[in-house]
Formats: sequence, C-alpha cells, structure tokens
Amino acid sequence: MGKVIQIAPITRIEGHAAIIIHLDEDGNVADSKFHTMSLRGFEKFVEGKPAEELPRIVSRICGICPWHHHMASNKAVDGCFDVTPPPAGRKLRELMQIISHAEDKLLNFFFLAAADFVIGPDSDYAVRNIVGIAKANPELAAKVVKMRQMAKSMLEKFAGKAIHPVAGVVGGFAKPMLEQGRVEMLEKMHEILDFALFTMNFAKTQVFPKYLDTIQSLGVIRTGFIGTVDSKGALNLFDGKIRIMRPDGESTDFDVRDYSDYIGEQVVPYSYGKIPYAKFWNEGFSLDVDQPKGIYRANCLARINVADKMATPLAQAELEEFREKFGRPAQATLLYHWARLIEEIYACERALELLKDPEIRDTNIRAKVEPKAGRGVGCVEAPRGTLIHDYTTDRNGLITKANLIVGSTHNLGPINLSVKQAARTLIQNGKVDEGILNRIEMAVRAYDP
Repeated sequence: MGKVIQIAPITRIEGHAAIIIHLDEDGNVADSKFHTMSLRGFEKFVEGKPAEELPRIVSRICGICPWHHHMASNKAVDGCFDVTPPPAGRKLRELMQIISHAEDKLLNFFFLAAADFVIGPDSDYAVRNIVGIAKANPELAAKVVKMRQMAKSMLEKFAGKAIHPVAGVVGGFAKPMLEQGRVEMLEKMHEILDFALFTMNFAKTQVFPKYLDTIQSLGVIRTGFIGTVDSKGALNLFDGKIRIMRPDGESTDFDVRDYSDYIGEQVVPYSYGKIPYAKFWNEGFSLDVDQPKGIYRANCLARINVADKMATPLAQAELEEFREKFGRPAQATLLYHWARLIEEIYACERALELLKDPEIRDTNIRAKVEPKAGRGVGCVEAPRGTLIHDYTTDRNGLITKANLIVGSTHNLGPINLSVKQAARTLIQNGKVDEGILNRIEMAVRAYDP
C-alpha cells in the first residue's frame, strides 16, 4: 500500500475543493483526483417559479460573478417569451457584464494568483498571499484595491447593486443611462484601462519572464477549447456563436440553442460536478492524462485561442505578441494568467466603446413582455468560462425545466488532468514538501475555478 496525500482546502480559489493524490509503494504518483462539492440544486428548485423571477434567483449561484448569471438568465427568459430587447437595453446589459469582467480579472491576478509569482511558489505560506504582496509593495496593493472598488462602485451606483443584481429585466433593462452618470463612468473606465495596461507591462517585464520554464512545464495538457466569437470571428464576451476548437486547431461554430448536440455531460463518482465533453468529436469521453477524449477547456485562455482576433486595438496588439511567443492554440495551463490580462484590456476597451455609443443613452430600454410557453437558451462568457442557461416554460410562463452549464464546470475535467500531470512531474520517489504541494495547487489556480 502506498501513501495518500490530501490537499484540503485548496487555497486562493473561489470556493471549496480538495486534491487527493495516491502514491505507489515507490512514492510515485499512481493517481490523483480533484474533488469539488459543486452541487447547488438550482436546476430543480426553480421549477414552478415564474420565469421572470429567475434572473434575480440565479444570481445567488455565485457571489463572485452574479452579473453573468443574471445576464444569461435574462437572455434565456427573453427566449422563452420570444422577446427582443431594444438596442439600448441590450447595450446596458453588456456594459454591466463587461465592467464585472474588468473587476473580476484584477481580483484573480492580484489577490489569488500573484503571490505565487511575486512572493514565490516555494516561499512560506504565511507570507505567500495578498497580505504578503501588500507588505512587499504597499503602493501597488493600494492601487489594486482602488481599481476594484472603482469598478464595483460603478455597478452599484448605476444598477443599484454590485452583487446579486436586479437591474436586468426580461425584455431589456430597468433604467436608462443618464448623461452625468455616463461621463462619470467614462472617466473611471479610462483610469481602469490605464491600470490594466500597467498590469500587463508589469507582468510581462517583472513576473512572467522569471517563470517561463514553469509556465511551459507545470500542469501542461493537450485539449480542445471553447469560447464565444462574433460574426467576424473576434472574441465576444456577451453574445455570438459558440466555437469549440480541437487540440489541433480545427474549430466548429454553432448556435447556443443547439449546445446539447455538441456538448455532453459525464457523471463521475468522485465529484458532484458533471464533466462536460465534446461529444460530436466521436471520440467518446476519457480523462486519461496522456490521451484525453472529448475534453476541452473554457475561460480566458480558451477564449483567446478560439478567437481569430480581438475586437479592440490594444487587446489585439497583446494577442499578436502572445501568439508570436506561444502559438495557437496555446496549451500551457499557466498561460491562463497571461490570457486573463489580455481580456482585462479588452474588457476596459469594450466598456469605453459602449459608453461612447450614443445609442446607449436612448430611453427605450425595454420591450413589452407577455409570459408564454417556450424555450430559451441564454449564454454569456463568464470569467470562468462559457455560461449556459436553458429554460422551458409552460403557457403561464412558469419554469418546467432548467439546465445550467456553469463556466467552472467546463474545466473540471481539465483541472483533473492538469493536477495529475503536475503531481506526476513534481512528486518523485516519495519526496514531497510544501513548495511541491503549492505548485500542484498552482495548476488549479490558473483556471480560477
């Protein structure tokens, strides 16, 4: 009998999970599992609810990304009731969602991931955290807090709530954009964009170069990818076609309403979270780390892999540099951190585009809605990945069926594979220490689950 190593809880992630590593008699990794208690039950307890209540209910699924559930849900109910929001209502929805993206990526990079790179992966865990970063660079820490607070305050001031929002309504949005508020938000978004550009430069010059060997080796697996693109193949975080890319770069686009023709969900005995896979590849399902079948990845690295280009100029320049260094599709797991900063720049640029669009000030922000029987599928790109809400209603507009594929769920399979690869690489002949275990955790943190 070998030894069992348990890492529980995994630190600096958004939620609760554990890693179980089984060693053989020689002290080498025989197997490993990523365990997550992700069951929430929303798909069942929303049955029988009036559909228009769901955008307010499902935002409680996640306190980190409630705006994305809120928007995907609104879009799904729009579909059930066969209603199309006016352009201004749609753009206000996207603006709130994109500002939430900008805030979230700063949270992940500085509060959760940066300590491994700035303080060091082998340093004492007592200082390998946001407090350690604050002590090492108090000026930078204060700036990070200010930028996150600024983004949150924009959401709260305009929409009433930064967390568990209610401003998105079926058929559009609850309030129009006034000129004074628009000007104030423009000023703040320019400041956040400047900080996003600083962060990218800081990471490329002072952080990532020190760890290129680690980036190219830790948790590296070969999978497909999923994300949303617009009609020109550019990344879009709010709307478009879903694109799944094979490991060799070949891709397939489809409408979100048809997702069940392309995506299957596999139950595994060691996790409450189902593992999605690309069933249309005709390869079946397998979590063999050396030859995974049907497995694809979501989130920022996946999105910039599947997109032909970025839709904004500064983000496009960063994507071109990224691809020159790492190719397409880039497979190194720790490159999620680099990709996340490219998306941060895109989110800021897109928010500015929306705020400068004259149409966003139109007071026609909501279409008339009549509850009816129907089916609607709403999809947005949440920070953690492609978020799908699928609802069916009866003639009274009550929910009869709901299915959700949450962003992190797409990555449950890949996380298992990256953890196993990292553990096999790092644990040899029974040698295990705190630094090795933290590096295995780093393979999980990259996905920001």
